[in-house]
Amino acid sequence: MRKLSVLLSLLMCTALFAGSVVFTDPKGDDNGPGEYIYPTDGVYSTGSFDLTEFEVEAKGKKAKFSVTMASSLDDPWGMDVGFAVQMIIIFIDTTPGQGHVEGLPGLNIQFDKDSAWDKVVILSPQKKSRVMSEAKIKAADVIDDIVVPTLTKGKGKTISGSVKLEELGEGDPATWGYQVVVQSNEGFPAKTDLLTRKVNEFEGQHRFGGGNDGDCDPHVMDILAGKGEGADSEIKAQHDMLAYSCEEGKESKATLKMVRK
Repeated sequence: MRKLSVLLSLLMCTALFAGSVVFTDPKGDDNGPGEYIYPTDGVYSTGSFDLTEFEVEAKGKKAKFSVTMASSLDDPWGMDVGFAVQMIIIFIDTTPGQGHVEGLPGLNIQFDKDSAWDKVVILSPQKKSRVMSEAKIKAADVIDDIVVPTLTKGKGKTISGSVKLEELGEGDPATWGYQVVVQSNEGFPAKTDLLTRKVNEFEGQHRFGGGNDGDCDPHVMDILAGKGEGADSEIKAQHDMLAYSCEEGKESKATLKMVRK
């Protein structure tokens, strides 16, 4: 009975939240730590991975996540959901000072201890069943904190999906910290990568370039930075967060921070 009472209380609380929180990001910073370039295939059109706006809208018992890119979405691979080449990974900090510091497999990122994440929402053009089956194998240690919308859609320049608020935890979504990682949908990932596309030293038909073949570089094209207001200074802040070193004895991983309102 006590568990039922707690659950009912949680549902009643989450239903009270309504409204949205919006972050913006500068255009033209879809180059990771500063040097990344797109694959050579024409499906990766200019601006495809350039994050410009992120919105979280709480309504009733659900939260809708919307991510807008600099260019119009396309579906060259026939995913039938309005987009194909992008995959958006949204890390959420609901309880400051607690959570996970390692990113998801294939991203090669970590989080500052004060920005540890509690939940992560994946917006992928692939079916929820495929994403979750991959996650159960490659991210089993955090599987309970991975949330995937039943349906993710792309329209115009915006990718969106909704999840139940109770899947994200307690509290007001407007007070949470967020980090949005822009990656690319990969249908044939490496054994240790969660449907993510690699960044190599040199670009290829379906590989980003400008990174390091030692697989120590962040496989990320764009993120939120600074105050999430779209200021030019946030470009440098992004590059600083995604800075890394593969030099023997001086290895360091890209370390991200959450953005809050």
